[in-house]
Amino acid sequence: MQRTYLVEIQGENLERYFITVFTFSSVSELSRTPQHNPFQKMPASKSLSKLKKGMAKKGKTIVHPRGRKFAQLTRATLRDEKVALKKKAHNDRRSRELGRVKFMQDVINMDAMKNKETFTTDEIAVFISQFIARDDQELKELIKKRRSNRPPTTKQQMLQSKKDLELEEFKKGFLCPDLTDVQNVIFLRKWNNSFGSMSTLKLMRIDENGKQVVGGVQRTNEPQTGDVEMA
Repeated sequence: MQRTYLVEIQGENLERYFITVFTFSSVSELSRTPQHNPFQKMPASKSLSKLKKGMAKKGKTIVHPRGRKFAQLTRATLRDEKVALKKKAHNDRRSRELGRVKFMQDVINMDAMKNKETFTTDEIAVFISQFIARDDQELKELIKKRRSNRPPTTKQQMLQSKKDLELEEFKKGFLCPDLTDVQNVIFLRKWNNSFGSMSTLKLMRIDENGKQVVGGVQRTNEPQTGDVEMA
């Protein structure tokens, strides 16, 4: 028996459509088949809060473990967890960036430094070394308090891991504000500690030998109005 397969491809995002294949034993059967769109758009995924709100409106409190609603709740839960992890990772990264820039601002605003217009790469390397060693005293105290037969505390492991990562970055080129640029130094001294204005800084990478890493300069946009409080 001869069968005819009719498949029509439409749209750009093919992954968002179900492709239905119709089989017909004859052309006459095809003519009697009602017109039907073989492409059905997939439903948009809903967040966990929307699904719970919809269930509350319908008065549903129990779902079958093998039902469609249970599968939707599972997907929504996994999606929300993934979004939360990405958001946390992003915030942690921004906090680390904020910390190193704030440290550099405090250094160049010290009485002994505030009259210098720019700084050499060797001086910047010294500042970076001081930044990496900022938790050394606390780390030494934790090591001293730990008993010889006890494992390191979570705090000690966290501080040591952070320092090791920063030392490794320093070997390859530590990302920091470009203090060799006059306008950049002026801007950093007036920086109001906001994330928005921090993105306008010109950054550079300095290695542990006080050398600028080739290709390590990052230029950003001009300062945004209101982000930096100029005296």
